[in-house]
Order: sequence, then C-alpha cells, then structure tokens
Amino acid sequence: MLWWGLTRRCPRCGSGHLFHGWFTIVERCPRCDLKFEREQGYWSGALAINIAVTGAVFVLVLVIGLALTIPDVAVVEILAVLVPLMIILPIAYYPFSKTLWMAVDRALLQHMDPRERLDEQI
Repeated sequence: MLWWGLTRRCPRCGSGHLFHGWFTIVERCPRCDLKFEREQGYWSGALAINIAVTGAVFVLVLVIGLALTIPDVAVVEILAVLVPLMIILPIAYYPFSKTLWMAVDRALLQHMDPRERLDEQI
C-alpha cells in the first residue's frame, strides 16, 4: 500500500492515472471509486509529509555540504544548491505526498473498527 502511495497510485486498488497534470488529483479513483478527499482539510497530512521530506533533504544536503567543506565552509556554494532545491523539491514531490498520505491514512484505517471506516461508507 505504501509503495502504491510512493508511485502515485490508488492506495485501495493500485490503479494509476489519478492526476490531471501535475497538481490536480481526480476526485475519485477511476477503477475502485475511492473518494480521495474525505473531508475538508484532508490534505493537511500530505502537506505535513511534503514539509517533512523537504526538511529532511535540506538537513541532509546541508550536513553533507558542511562535512565536505570543513574547515573552510563554502557558504555560497552550499546556498547555491540549497535555495533552488528548496524551491523545486516541494513542487516536484507534491503529487507523491498526496498519494503517500492517502496510503498512510488507509493503512491506519485498516486497524480501526470496520464501522468507523469512512472510505467504505462514501
């Protein structure tokens, strides 16, 4: 299920073709009819995932840059890498964060009481 999320597929059936362009996700899965945005604010989890991944990449690149250039830290060069990366990465990762969030949400729902599974009712 998480692999499907990482590859922009439906977390229920694994179907692709969930996006119109890069930013617009379809309302329901074309194969299994799973409704993606179950409630207002649902994509906050995807936003959190995107921020966490972007932050982790920032820290990783910064630490590697510092480790490679100590004792004479190449501040300008590190910033020349980090600034464009921090602009491009959240945009490039956007659709993946949405499908990954749906997969995480669905994985958590599997452990709930079946009467509380909202996606089964919608």
